[in-house]
Amino acid sequence: MALVQSSGPPFVPPPADLTLPEVFLDRKLKHSTTTQEYPQIPTLIDAESGRTVFLSELRNRTDCLARSFAKQFGLVSLLAANHTDYPVCIWAAHRLGAIVAPTSPGLTTGYQFEVTKPSIIIADAENVSIAAQAAKRHNISRSRIIVLGGDPTGEATAYESVNVLINHGRHLPNIHTFRLEPGAGSSKVAFLCFSSGTTGKPKAVSISHQTAICNVLQLATFDGLNMNLPGVEPRYRPGDVCTGGIVHEDIYGLAMNLHFILYCQMTLVITRKFDFLKFLEGIKKYRITHLMIVPPQVILLCKHPAALKADLSGIRYCMVAAAPLTIELTQHLIKKLPNACLGQGYGMTEMCGAVSMWPLSQRIGTVGSGGQLISGTTAKVVKSDGSIAAIGESGELWVKGNQITLGYYKNEASTREAFQNGWYKTGDEVKIDSNGDLFIIDRIKEMIKVKGFQVAPAELEGHLIDHPSIAEVGVIGVPDEYAGELPLAFIVLRQQAAEEIKNNPAAASSLKADIYKFVKNAKSRYKWLDGGIEFVDSIPKSPSGKILRRILRDSIVNKTRTPHVKPKL
Repeated sequence: MALVQSSGPPFVPPPADLTLPEVFLDRKLKHSTTTQEYPQIPTLIDAESGRTVFLSELRNRTDCLARSFAKQFGLVSLLAANHTDYPVCIWAAHRLGAIVAPTSPGLTTGYQFEVTKPSIIIADAENVSIAAQAAKRHNISRSRIIVLGGDPTGEATAYESVNVLINHGRHLPNIHTFRLEPGAGSSKVAFLCFSSGTTGKPKAVSISHQTAICNVLQLATFDGLNMNLPGVEPRYRPGDVCTGGIVHEDIYGLAMNLHFILYCQMTLVITRKFDFLKFLEGIKKYRITHLMIVPPQVILLCKHPAALKADLSGIRYCMVAAAPLTIELTQHLIKKLPNACLGQGYGMTEMCGAVSMWPLSQRIGTVGSGGQLISGTTAKVVKSDGSIAAIGESGELWVKGNQITLGYYKNEASTREAFQNGWYKTGDEVKIDSNGDLFIIDRIKEMIKVKGFQVAPAELEGHLIDHPSIAEVGVIGVPDEYAGELPLAFIVLRQQAAEEIKNNPAAASSLKADIYKFVKNAKSRYKWLDGGIEFVDSIPKSPSGKILRRILRDSIVNKTRTPHVKPKL
């Protein structure tokens, strides 16, 4: 197999002299999807209060906040959950030429501050104390902390709030907003987004204005946005309503769930924190038509008792991304959403979001696949010996396209290793079939090597989640003197099973034996859970739902574990 090209419509990059707010607020891009506005369609809805925000108000609040800042500054760290003013904070910073670093509101170590060294921190009222502690450790003045939220209380009252600054800005004169020189959008950094850190410390990825704009347009081109293709039902229409529960500090939430959906002139229902019961209520209340979700949410849709009673017939579109979805779980989801166009997408922070999606020719994407390369994307699969894989052979995915980012911020060594001659080496083990469908096997660094055989943790996790007693699972490899490594499963039990084994060692042993047999009866010998089975309260995940296996590995490094003995069956 030589290079694999996207089979989607050709992609023509826009001029590299536009900033993100010029495209998404001012609609300056000369493109059919931006020439007409729909002032009667809300841009955002706050899921809790029901408050609606229209594009004109977004523009006004953005400009008022920029006027209130009234000067340029280097870097803004956004330590906040989803909020209707989240994009306002982003675009106000961009109006002034600043860089935005979306960061998890659950920040505890301040490691991200050490890398980015922000000049302004915008934090939730409820986590402002965490932001203040991290700021102190990195010599950032308390006066540089701003609270995101309408009515901060408690400690948050000691800080300026975004809302107050916006209201103050209404009485200030207009400012000269930042403009790019021709071609400068390709190098001007808009975001520093942190990678998921599944195998090591997260790295800050430098994303230019041009890269972020291109990825949205690549998706729009691939999905035929506003092309009125004969015999093809449009996937995205003005007035459609999409869930907005993917955290915006994650590239899936930032690029796809926020910027792409707003570009399509759809309504985004902003959810600050994911609550499954409220999620189901919101689908009905706001007549949601589009779901953008991650595998843990799919599990809830397929297994939670409340989902059995929910009316999901109005869902026309469902995309699952951030981590591979098993064939079994996909089939369950198809039954739950019988009227939906449904499939998976694949992407990474280093590629500003999307690399592949299921094509318009498929209402249901190829089961088990991450879709096909989006417009303007080229890929190759490289085997461990450096040769190019044939069709259906596995190897590391390398990608080239307009969505490739600038590299890792202040990390030249990692940039040189991963970004080579226009290609990005993903670190993902994949295979591409004759139809162009991309199948993600697992992270290369996370593959378990048992007696020379490779075991994908995701494969075992996908099988185990079908066990009736299992709610969540994470699989890693543990060292073994004879086999090299053995699979070990960390398992969160469903409530009834957890109660049954509580303070009952015999019941726990019996359940472990049943789970071991569940794998033994379905998988090859080297995939059995000979590394052990451990019941835990939770599985560590990134904000986007990826299992943080490095944390699982760290949990056993200093823990004395008795050699695993296979259960008596």
